[in-house]
Amino acid sequence: MKAVHQVLNREQQRLDFQGALDALKTQDERNRMGQFATPTALALEILSFAEKIVPHGEQIRFLDPGFGTGAFYSALLRTFPASRIAAAAGFEVDPHYAGPALELWADTELDLHMADFTRQQPLEGVFNLLICNPPYVRHHHIVNGEKARIQAASARACGVQFSGLAGLYCHFLGLSHAWMVEGGVAGWLIPGEFMAVNYGGAVKRYLLDKVRLLHIHRFDPDEVQFDDCLVSSAVVWFRKEAPPADYNVQFTFGGTLSNPKICRMVPASVLRVEPKWTRFAQAQVHTGQEAPPLSDFFTIKRGLATGDNSYFILTASQISVRKLPFQFFKPILPSPRYLPQTEVMSDENGNPILNYPLYLLDCNISEIALKNHYPALWSYLQEGRERGVAKRYLCQHRSPWYSQENRPAAPIVCTYLGRSNLKSGRPFRFILNHSRATVTNVYLALYPKPNLARVFAKDPSAVRKIWETLNRIQPQTMLAEGRVYGGGLHKLEPRELANVPVPELAGLLC
Repeated sequence: MKAVHQVLNREQQRLDFQGALDALKTQDERNRMGQFATPTALALEILSFAEKIVPHGEQIRFLDPGFGTGAFYSALLRTFPASRIAAAAGFEVDPHYAGPALELWADTELDLHMADFTRQQPLEGVFNLLICNPPYVRHHHIVNGEKARIQAASARACGVQFSGLAGLYCHFLGLSHAWMVEGGVAGWLIPGEFMAVNYGGAVKRYLLDKVRLLHIHRFDPDEVQFDDCLVSSAVVWFRKEAPPADYNVQFTFGGTLSNPKICRMVPASVLRVEPKWTRFAQAQVHTGQEAPPLSDFFTIKRGLATGDNSYFILTASQISVRKLPFQFFKPILPSPRYLPQTEVMSDENGNPILNYPLYLLDCNISEIALKNHYPALWSYLQEGRERGVAKRYLCQHRSPWYSQENRPAAPIVCTYLGRSNLKSGRPFRFILNHSRATVTNVYLALYPKPNLARVFAKDPSAVRKIWETLNRIQPQTMLAEGRVYGGGLHKLEPRELANVPVPELAGLLC
């Protein structure tokens, strides 16, 4: 009992340290270094799960390459008896956390290094239990020279070349491969985004080709695991051994590791061809006899990016007060939060009937001609220059800088972002657009392909039937194709929406 009390007391000390140390850093500083501490309850849950996977009675040689203040080491001491812990090591690059951690765990058997794990020569085949919440540093925070070095090091360690867009956590995964003994178990608490994004392809190849993937648990994005980081988290478990020709991987979702809401076994052969693992465990495995996707009927494009909405998008009143020539403005739909309806009606001129209509500046005439013929607009452009709008990235790459990307009005548009916890249960909305209004990049524009366009030309009422059909798509069908972030925020890219199966549409067009 005394030993248990000491461990509990030490964990409270660690939490006190953690809170005080975090408070001395700004959120931006911690974001850049990917420092998001693992909550005590989650660390305990992960180590308790590890105890079920590690062979019974086997001596534990533990490694945490992203140590922090030691949430996982503390949980290790509470989960395994001291007699089973043969060795424990960790790495922490930031002295801000490593110094206090060294002091906190000084009288234990922990071998903690204040060092950059990505620069270490691996102690090959030593550790049989690796548990880590690696730094969530996005690729653009890794300077070019460092990125190339880390890419090369992780490729040498695991035999897989990770994308230049991969975050630091992917490289931690690859680098750790060399440190593990054959048959060793690893549990990684990482962002679940790798299962849905393009750069995650290399991570998935590693998990399928270099180790035996055992289990992926994805936490419900509505139940954010980190108070200070809106990331949808997953725990990935694997054993360092050659994978069989085919086997099943357990996918679980929601709840806890030991008591998930949903559980499904997925063949590794399916995972090799399925681009979005995020559809598991909530969605069924594809059968191979799939319904036609939305891309069979529509070309889908993201709405236009203006470069500065506050400058380029104006109200009718603002245009009138400034005496700007109305012929250089075209109607544009407001953000979805200001567009509660799912059908936009039109006046006789094609303008949307809205309480607060908006208009987009889009002009191809040179500034010299505008100065001579439309001085009010020329003056407004000079204001844009003074505000630095003309120097923004998108504006600098347009000619002239105040022209806009060609994005005509689409008969149907879909919201780009949405939350799964809305009362409607539908994070995405299809909106029927009768107007000539274009949309910004918070929408996806659906343009009918020739076969569908011919149907619309013969029967204009068909547009409504198609729109009603799209709004009957089950939310989970769309969520399975997209990606999700912490707090239940879902996103659909054009290609992801294009992959959504729509069996009803085929029947309507027969």
